[in-house]
Amino acid sequence: MELSAAKQQEYMRRILIARMTVLSRNGFFGLLLMHMKFALDPSIGTAATDGERIYFDPQFLEELSDRELVFILMHEIMHVALRHTSRTGDRDNLLFNIACDIVVNSNILQAAGMDHASITLSKYGESMHLTPKGDEGHHYTAEEVYEMFSGLSAARRKQKKGGFTDDHSKWGTADDEALDALWKNRIRDALEACKSRGKGTGRGTIPLGVERKIEELMHPKTDWRVLLNDFVQEEVTDYSFLPPDRRFSDSPFMLPDFNETETTVKNILFMIDTSASMSKKEITQAYSEIKGAIDQFGGKLEGWLGFFDAGVVPPIPFTDENEFKIIRPKGGGGTDFEVIFDYVRMEMAEQEIASIIILTDGCALFPEESAAMGIPVLWMINNTYVEPPWGRVAVMK
Repeated sequence: MELSAAKQQEYMRRILIARMTVLSRNGFFGLLLMHMKFALDPSIGTAATDGERIYFDPQFLEELSDRELVFILMHEIMHVALRHTSRTGDRDNLLFNIACDIVVNSNILQAAGMDHASITLSKYGESMHLTPKGDEGHHYTAEEVYEMFSGLSAARRKQKKGGFTDDHSKWGTADDEALDALWKNRIRDALEACKSRGKGTGRGTIPLGVERKIEELMHPKTDWRVLLNDFVQEEVTDYSFLPPDRRFSDSPFMLPDFNETETTVKNILFMIDTSASMSKKEITQAYSEIKGAIDQFGGKLEGWLGFFDAGVVPPIPFTDENEFKIIRPKGGGGTDFEVIFDYVRMEMAEQEIASIIILTDGCALFPEESAAMGIPVLWMINNTYVEPPWGRVAVMK
């Protein structure tokens, strides 16, 4: 389909007007759409996204009404916001695509006050939004809906497909790790912008699925204050003016809260497994957990961050979040836990290491406990089937 420059400009104008419609009706998603680029691709049949661009088949775009174009933009940006583009993994592509569409469409339906016209296209009818159990997809993650399909026959699975289906072939074609970090910041920024304007944060405006994703982004899954309780060094002051004593909250004066405890965690050696058995997503999860620990302690967490596989990438010290964020993963070989303790013994003997925290899938032989030389060790395992024989153990959820 040969498109003239005038036709291309017409299409772009329609897309930009539809984007402004989303921005006026739903500031949160409108702000996210402002980060997206748009492209035409006659090979995809309908619409698609790779996390950086939203693609339209020109013929499909030609057939859409203005209202329907708004739905398609919402559909694609929902996939991006929920990070569906990087979560297929080893799953059956078709079934996972259907599960993702069910979750997305149900969230759009819920945000539109259950107006079914919001997810209906004249050519395709109402888009699928119910799970195999018959309830709304916005109550679940895409992975949870996918698991519901596992017990269905091929005929039943086929029955679930209906309405508009976009093209997911471009998923996973971009740098997922970089995109995840980028969109995490964009989602936070959009949320803060909506809060500052006093809109865009209420239920019915931000869909439930995205509320859950925001909660996941804003709050680390691990309670690091509990995990690191044994390793905390407390500096106790006589009083602090932050926060004020709640007993005098009605007073016009700022009164100190006596015996306020300021907690600082120091000299923690974090080691992330970057061996071949660890996926990019799992390494990112481990990295995010440490970032979450720094956040929970209000930046009062100091130590080193290193990486290991069959060898050790020398740990880099950090004293605040900014220093931590510039440290990047390295590795990709086999896994050997012994090398961590060998490195500590030979290269960090003069450092007063309070504890060693190892973030890993545990897919290697564990050394004898004596290898830790009396230093407390916390194993952060990203699964439920590996059980280290010694040290403290926590599971990354």
